[in-house]
Amino acid sequence: MTPETTANSPWHNRTMTKSELMARLAVRYPELRAIDVIDVAQGILDTMTQSLAEGRRVEIRGFGSFDLLFRHPRIGRNPLSGQKVQVPAKYVVRFKVGKDMRAGVDSCAKKQAEKQSKAKQIEIVKVRFIV
Repeated sequence: MTPETTANSPWHNRTMTKSELMARLAVRYPELRAIDVIDVAQGILDTMTQSLAEGRRVEIRGFGSFDLLFRHPRIGRNPLSGQKVQVPAKYVVRFKVGKDMRAGVDSCAKKQAEKQSKAKQIEIVKVRFIV
């Protein structure tokens, strides 16, 4: 995706927070109490975090998988001062998107791009009639 495409995206600078996710789940499952939805969702996140901390891979079919990558120590650079700094070894979480999720996001993004394209064409036509 190009920077222009990303910047023009309706999702640009849009983040779903954990509290928004919990609220959406509570609305989607009104038969459950909101506190139960929060407890279950937090339990899932805690279990995933614990599994990753133990060095295990977490796979959710259709959604994606999480695993750990080891980053060796290296010499980095402070972007403000330009000084060299030692970056210690660490583990980072890697997410690999699942096939179903990728297909769903792609189709949704294509529909959104088509809507934007049609809206721009309508604006161009309006401008031509005004001038």
